[in-house]
Amino acid sequence: MTQKYELTVERRLDATPEGLTRAWTDPELIKQWWCPRPYETTECEIDLRPGGRFFTRMRGPDFDFAGESCILEVVPGRRIVWTSALLGGFVPRDFAGDGSEGFPFTAIHEFEDDGAGGTHYKATVRHRSEADRDAHAAMGFAGGWATCAEQMAEVARTIA
Repeated sequence: MTQKYELTVERRLDATPEGLTRAWTDPELIKQWWCPRPYETTECEIDLRPGGRFFTRMRGPDFDFAGESCILEVVPGRRIVWTSALLGGFVPRDFAGDGSEGFPFTAIHEFEDDGAGGTHYKATVRHRSEADRDAHAAMGFAGGWATCAEQMAEVARTIA
């Protein structure tokens, strides 16, 4: 996989790495920030171990989308990696006919203490092809994932 098939959101968030990873790993907290408002995440399940199921349902005025993925790696306070290419239990996913018009990708979320009370946050999404990367970008990846990162920091500050 080369960087040419990646999309990245990177920024300083005004919250600790511990607070951010807690916001990222507690289903009730994930529901508060997972999709850009006014859309809502109405359901969330997360099994924080390699092979664990990661499920969310997002609803808005123009869609209702349920997505299931697979957790690949969790390094507490530092890194969370998951993929839409697999379902829980490392079961390969078939996107054909699932109604999502989706494509496989792997998301890598990294949290690094910035030494000033905040966190350097980086989300890297790796796609299998240029077409998948471009489709994800056209869906509003940059703005959507950046908005969600800021919403995640808001939640993390309330639990610190």
